[in-house]
Amino acid sequence: MVTFSSIEQAATRLHDHVLRTPCVASHTLSDITGAQIFLKFENLQFTASFKERGACNKLSQLSVAERARGVIAMSAGNHAQGVAYHAQRLGIRAVIVMPRFTPGVKVERTRGFGAQIVLHGDTLEQARAHALMLAEQQQLIFVHPYDDPDIVAGQGTVALEMLAEVPDLDTLVVAVGGGGLIAGMATAAQAIKPGIEIIGVQTTRFPGMFNAIKGTHHPQGSSSIAEGIAVGTPGQLPQAIIARLVSDLLLVDEGDIEQAIVLLLEVEKTLVEGAGAAALAALLRFPERFKGKKVGLVLCGGNIDPLLLAAIIERGMVRAGRLARLRVSARDVPGTLAAITATVAAAGANINEVHHQRAFTTLAAQNVEIELVIQTRGPQHIQDVLAALRQAGLTAALL
Repeated sequence: MVTFSSIEQAATRLHDHVLRTPCVASHTLSDITGAQIFLKFENLQFTASFKERGACNKLSQLSVAERARGVIAMSAGNHAQGVAYHAQRLGIRAVIVMPRFTPGVKVERTRGFGAQIVLHGDTLEQARAHALMLAEQQQLIFVHPYDDPDIVAGQGTVALEMLAEVPDLDTLVVAVGGGGLIAGMATAAQAIKPGIEIIGVQTTRFPGMFNAIKGTHHPQGSSSIAEGIAVGTPGQLPQAIIARLVSDLLLVDEGDIEQAIVLLLEVEKTLVEGAGAAALAALLRFPERFKGKKVGLVLCGGNIDPLLLAAIIERGMVRAGRLARLRVSARDVPGTLAAITATVAAAGANINEVHHQRAFTTLAAQNVEIELVIQTRGPQHIQDVLAALRQAGLTAALL
């Protein structure tokens, strides 16, 4: 069982070994969502994730004999780093089994903490099965990422800190994968403030806990930008706690998470991974659900692949109308391209890409289609650029 007392004891063990991250108000996000938002910056932990709380709590309780045997864990990245870092700190050998799809930044960071990395399987379930096999073969202590009372108790310290900083929070919104974080937080929060609303968030591609709690049968996808919560089978221990203490579970789409990542980067100047943005994504998708409430959001991780981040930022600019693709049709004569670029420049937009299309078009042979990717100030500015091109006698449309 996970009790409030076990979470308080975990907080004592974590003291001076895990960062007490800030929990501060975000006035801009509050204006955007209509709720009073407080952000818990767990992405500022040394391993950039809350996961090291549970790992530290678990490893610090191992006996001398158990430490000598070493530990093994399976993880898509954040639990791996937490276990590897605190194992290194405590002088314990660590073997980490990670799915093959794990972002390279997480693999290399985990290896940097001295752990032995084994890449196996395409899912967490396949990695888990392999880790259990290796644990038996090598007599290693298996450190589960969420189905362990010591892990859950360590994660629950997040709620202790949040309610100490902001005692009058109405609601806590927490990303859910296997359920360890929300289970620990719910246990702590309901003990401190009975009746507090606790909302879990999963992706539509990995709704395992949502299905288990609500009895639904939403299909499971194969991948998500929130790989940290891409868990197919929820933990049994967290599920029992969630069923008893969590108010509701919500599902968000990939696009909601992308929008939240970009918003946190722009507004708060903080970098989060997909799972770390899931809580904010829920407020963006269901604003009426939280309107007027004092809401605590956990930014649970900040380990994101740079190439994925670049793609998300670019797609976010498209959604915001700050990056647009136009098609301009004109006579294929000298000076046409110069006239188009001059018109776009005069309208205050910047050109990122230019592509001439002569062969693959239905236009007359003496005409040309030119595709432009332009940077603008927003949707209205796009319309201003289109109007300027048409005023110049050109046929222009937004793609």
